[in-house]
Amino acid sequence: MTEIKTLKYSIVESINEPNLNFTEIKLKISNDLKKNMYITHRVIKQQLHIQRQGNANTKTRSEVRGGGKKPWKQKGTGRARAGSIRSPLWKGGGVIFGPKPKKYTFKINKKERQLAIRILLYNKYSQTTITQNFCKNLKKPNTQNILESLNNLGIQTKNKNRVLIIVSNKSKALYLSIRNLTNIDIICANNLNTLSLIKADKILITFDALNIINTIYNDKS
Repeated sequence: MTEIKTLKYSIVESINEPNLNFTEIKLKISNDLKKNMYITHRVIKQQLHIQRQGNANTKTRSEVRGGGKKPWKQKGTGRARAGSIRSPLWKGGGVIFGPKPKKYTFKINKKERQLAIRILLYNKYSQTTITQNFCKNLKKPNTQNILESLNNLGIQTKNKNRVLIIVSNKSKALYLSIRNLTNIDIICANNLNTLSLIKADKILITFDALNIINTIYNDKS
């Protein structure tokens, strides 16, 4: 059975200022815990499978260079019979049943993927912070400015917690400022995915990005 959950967020500008503004989003998720875990697991598994290159390759006896000539005659030498030096029994020969390039992906329905993201957004509610203006006036890359802004919002970065920043539009200056920080990731709201959400210990969402998320993942059916 599904139920519409309302998440009410306070818009934080600074931990030293009172939170007077609030916003909310509505997410349609299931009350069945096992079903939620199953859907989330399937979507994450599919995303991890897509990342696999699948390019491991070995050559069979027909693909190894050489071996066209019979090493010695069939009878009379006292040796075991052999037809090619590229037999899998020989050093430098082909490989029997070795790996071949393959695709590991499998199909996930669009509604399954959206449901998994709604489940994770709901589960990560207590670790989520909403802010109105996050480095909007950033003209050039400045990593120190990013760290100070996060600390000002109450998000500690020195304890190596993974922080996910969700923005409506990823500017070049913002991307270059965060690129050097190993425990901080930035993603656009349109590209939100389950793997980024589940890895994050803290989530920072801008107000504009939250509106995009509410538009995309608010199931009105």
